Amino acid sequence: QVQLVESGGGSVQAGGSLRLSCAASKYTYGGFCMGWFRQAPGNEREGVAVIYSGDGRTDYADSLNGRFTISQDNAKNTLYLQMNSLKPEDTAMYYCAAGLFSSSNSCSAARWKGRGFIYWGQGTQVTVSS
Repeated sequence: QVQLVESGGGSVQAGGSLRLSCAASKYTYGGFCMGWFRQAPGNEREGVAVIYSGDGRTDYADSLNGRFTISQDNAKNTLYLQMNSLKPEDTAMYYCAAGLFSSSNSCSAARWKGRGFIYWGQGTQVTVSS
């Protein structure tokens, strides 16, 4: 069992930056795929970014256009999401998730619908005003 606790959300103006953190209760390297997902009211959940702990490969939603960066500090069992040039459409609840996957390809594929991620945090709200 892995507990995930997100932090770092808040309210910012468009163009600003935030860094989200996700603290895991135990190690999440090796075959773990860690990801950030978001969901705005009335919208489906969207896979923002994932990172495969086995090789560090990352995958991002095309809509981000390079504004976000996912990273992981294995020594601290912490996942990060650096969000720059924030836009009002980035407003959502952001969730951290983890699951065991056999490869970075399967990790990247799982970002699409979040299937296979068995551990989820409670979420942290990000609000971007124009």
